[in-house]
Amino acid sequence: MDPQTVFCPNRTCPARGQVGKGNIGIHSRQERRYKCAECGKTFAARSGTTFYRLRTAEETVTLVMTLLAHGCPLQAIVVAFGLDERTVADWHARAGRQCQQVHEHWVEQPRDLGQVQADEVWVKLPGLKVWMAMALQVAPRLWLGGVVSPHRDRGLIGRLVGKIRACALPRPLLICVDGLSTYVQAIRRVFRDPLPRNHRTGRCRLQPWRGLYLAQVVKQYAGRRVASVTQRIVQGRRRAVERLIQRTQGAGGINTAYIERLNATFRARCHHLVRRGRGLAHQVPTLEQGMYLLGTVYNFCTFHRSLRLRRRGRPDRAGHRWQLRTPAMAAGLTDHRWRMHELLTFHVPPPRWTPPKRRGRPAKATAALVARWCT
Repeated sequence: MDPQTVFCPNRTCPARGQVGKGNIGIHSRQERRYKCAECGKTFAARSGTTFYRLRTAEETVTLVMTLLAHGCPLQAIVVAFGLDERTVADWHARAGRQCQQVHEHWVEQPRDLGQVQADEVWVKLPGLKVWMAMALQVAPRLWLGGVVSPHRDRGLIGRLVGKIRACALPRPLLICVDGLSTYVQAIRRVFRDPLPRNHRTGRCRLQPWRGLYLAQVVKQYAGRRVASVTQRIVQGRRRAVERLIQRTQGAGGINTAYIERLNATFRARCHHLVRRGRGLAHQVPTLEQGMYLLGTVYNFCTFHRSLRLRRRGRPDRAGHRWQLRTPAMAAGLTDHRWRMHELLTFHVPPPRWTPPKRRGRPAKATAALVARWCT
């Protein structure tokens, strides 16, 4: 137990989320509990992780989550490990919420995206058909997030575009989507910034992003087969679009092949997405938790063959001439491949404390807290 690597998870504590400040001490080694000297609260070492208040061995839970993240049906896990189906479902929900927090902490941060592709797939639930829309950063093959909705409407596309906006810096950006017209309206509405008001009252005027390019791939079907494919640029100049494609994917033209390949990976690894299988999800939250579990494992724990780099000079000790990378490594988020146990035990820090806004001069105690924890 190392108090210097732990932060206080108490949401009301001014020292929450800060490491190495000397406010954390060991409360009980036997029970593996820490104590914060600032707020006086104690907390367990596994607080805020998937294993919090679980009696099952961490190795068993980690193995079960690994199997679920790679397409093993829940019924097979129940038979193989002798577990109750409700127990495995509870572990799945815990892991999904944990992976969602990790994804929001690491992936949903502004950076230069270059090119993003978005698409949606339909998922069958008992007596219901829902839509799952997802987005992918092309260059590092990084999954940017997804949204689940019973309807393929403006609300679904708007929430997905909002996730793309949360990950994007105001840099040249190409977004490739299918022929759904809702994408064009949602992208133009979300990717806007307020202009300075110059001391005027009223609502700020919104200015579209400069360097935003939008392309669509429209497919014409004859029965169940694709008869023709049309690529069109909805916004931006062709030369700028070609430069972004050259920088992000190397060769080729306007396409949605990368997000469609990711959809195939999700259908292969998530048993809820199998078209004619019996392991259907019965509720939308279960589908969302499985989506975040699979997407985070794909980003942080899975080597991608197209992202490997050739080693300079001689091979390593094992004789490998290529350096394998995960999408998170290619995007610069991490420097190594995460193990499943590392993902399930990662402590997501809460947002830092901000002093309360009050009129007048702040009290001496509040000023002391601000000087210590906000500087």
